[in-house]
Amino acid sequence: MVEQEPARLDAVFHALGDATRRQMLRSLAERELSVGELAAPHRMSLAAASKHIKALERAGLVRREVRGRTHLCRLEPRSLAGAHGWLSAYERFWSSRLDTLEALLRAEDQTQNGRADDE
Repeated sequence: MVEQEPARLDAVFHALGDATRRQMLRSLAERELSVGELAAPHRMSLAAASKHIKALERAGLVRREVRGRTHLCRLEPRSLAGAHGWLSAYERFWSSRLDTLEALLRAEDQTQNGRADDE
């Protein structure tokens, strides 16, 4: 699988690696929020929230717009789609492995049931 933008993918996974940033993304999935609104649930300063938002911006997950004195943030889901695409290969891998395991377990159950019927 060819990664077209490995630096962007690295930035996305780095951004998603922090629980505060994941919560910010969940909030932004509902609506556009100011930096203050994003900071409030985490009891952090605006400067600390801004650092988290910058990581999300570098990953292409958030876009910030300045309106007067207010910095408004909104979710930009395209980068999530790229990460999802990368993860999909592993989802197919594990689904295939689990399907194989299920088939083996069913065959074993049938073999054991067949022996029990013979006794």
